[in-house]
Parts: sequence; structure tokens; C-alpha cells
Amino acid sequence: MPDYDLHHHGDREVGPGLVDLAVNVRLPRPPAWLRAELASALDSLAAYPSPVDAERAVAARHGRAPGEVLVTAGAAEAFTLLASALRPRRAVVVHPQFTEPEAALRAAGHAVSRVVLSEKDGFVLDPALVPDDADLVFVGNPTNPTSVLHPAESLLSLARPGRLLVVDEAFLDAVPGEAESLASGHAGVVVLRSLTKTWGLAGLRAGYVLAEAGVVARLRAVQVPWSVSTLAGVATVACCRPAALEEAEKLAAAAEADREYLVSRLGEAGVEVLGDPRGPFVLVRVPDGGRVRARLRDAGYAVRRGDTFPGLGPDHLRLAVRDRAVTDGFLTALREIR
Repeated sequence: MPDYDLHHHGDREVGPGLVDLAVNVRLPRPPAWLRAELASALDSLAAYPSPVDAERAVAARHGRAPGEVLVTAGAAEAFTLLASALRPRRAVVVHPQFTEPEAALRAAGHAVSRVVLSEKDGFVLDPALVPDDADLVFVGNPTNPTSVLHPAESLLSLARPGRLLVVDEAFLDAVPGEAESLASGHAGVVVLRSLTKTWGLAGLRAGYVLAEAGVVARLRAVQVPWSVSTLAGVATVACCRPAALEEAEKLAAAAEADREYLVSRLGEAGVEVLGDPRGPFVLVRVPDGGRVRARLRDAGYAVRRGDTFPGLGPDHLRLAVRDRAVTDGFLTALREIR
């Protein structure tokens, strides 16, 4: 099995003075109303945090029972909890995708099988590729780094008795209408969500798990006490309110328009955009990608290398969606170095 740096993430590409197209966090800072909520909670930091209010807020937001919710220190914590709590006979990770699920499984001593989707097929999920004996399956939706949004029907075809299907929906709130989400609840399905991407909260670590109560109980049993900070809990409650959900939908629509503009401009520049991107980022292939990435860095732009994702290589680059002014500047720099 090829060796990949599964712990490499976009933040390692970023540096002083660089325009950040490597990290998929949409806002440069949380909105003012959210910063005010967080500031108002500072006086309560002497008390130990409780997840109860956050779990109730998430449950109400998705129409689930509170016992079907586990708030986590970012969605990434959920991968470690799943790897610690479960004893799969055959764990499968569908690639290319976020590499922390496989990293967490391997760190916990589990063997991992990879299902690598085909670039020539647009990285579309083919459920028939997943082995029948897999009892733990991880897939992203929309998938990082391909930005492909898999149909809910295709995902649900992977669910079956004796198997746990884990769907990473960290970017789903950046898709208008949260199309193809499985968050409302399905037997044998675990959904992971993040508040990082839409609300500019990467440094706060706020996310949650949606699953059947028995699965949540197993994960809670291995979670570090007080794992989720008071401020992360406050942010979770705030971001689940109706007004926040309305704002998130507007942000998703804006991101969609900015992505369509980016894809159009890339096409004009002769850059190949892979798959059918639906998330707030796109995957491209450029000849001599390593050189292009280095030259872009010299020109002041950080982009995400693709060769740390199983199934991709050095000519793959992931680009975060930004506003049109940033896109225009980036394309000007790209034309000059190609």
C-alpha cells in the first residue's frame, strides 16, 4: 500500500504574507454576533463545562433525541473516538477523502482497507466497490478534497445490518439546502458535523456526532472528560439557532456563486477542474503540480498539495473558494507562472 502523509493538512501550507487558498475555512473570523456570544461567556470559564445545552440545541436543530447527539472538540475528535470505541473486523475508508479517519484507525491498531474512487469517473461513489464484509465504512459528503457530493441514495445503499456507515458531513452546511444530508437519522449511520468551516471557528474546535443512542453511548464512554470547552458549547448553541441557520444558508449560496465563478475562470485559463464540485473548494490537475505550487507560493498564494491524499498525486491541487477579487488575483498569478 502506497505511503502517504495522512497527518498533512492545509494549515501546514499557510505562512505569513500568503493569501490562503489552502484551508477550507470560509470566514477569516467568526461573525460579530458570534464573537459577542463568546465574549459574554468568558466570565463563566471558572466552572467546568457541560455539554447538555449544546446537545439539546443540536438535537432540536436536526430533529433528533438528545441521546443521539455527542458534541465533540471538532469533528476530528469523533474519528479518534470511533477508532477507540469500536472493534471492526474490516474497516474501509473511501478515498480520496480527509485522511484523519484512516490515521485514527491506524493509530488505534486497526487494519484499514482503501477503496479508491476513479478520477476518470469524476470520483463518483460506486457502492459496489465497498467489500461486502466491511463492518465499518467511512465516506465524506461532500468529500474533501474532491468536492463531490454523493447522492443520499448511494450512501444509504452502503448501510446494512452489522455495518456502521460513517458519513463525514463537515462541509454539508456549505451546500445550499444541505442537499443529500443523512443527519435526520438512519439505522446504522453515523453523521459527523463541524462548525469550523462556515463560522470561522477552527481554533475553537466545535463539532458533533449524530448516531443511534447505543453508538453515542459507546463513544461517550471513551471521550475525555470535559473534552468540549465552555466556549465551544456556547458556539454550538448559538450556531443551531434559526437565525444562524438562515445566515448559514445565505453564506452557502454565496459560496456556491463564488465557486461557480472560480470554476469558470479556471476553465478560461485552461485549468482542469476534476469531478462536479459542490463544496467550498475545488480539485484541479495541473502539469508539474509541485513546481506550480512552489511558484504560487513565491507569488504569494498558498494552495493545498494533493499528493498526501490516497488516490491523488503531485499534479493535484486543492483550491479553497474565495471571493471574486481573490480569485481574479490568483488566476493572474497562475497565468504568469505556467
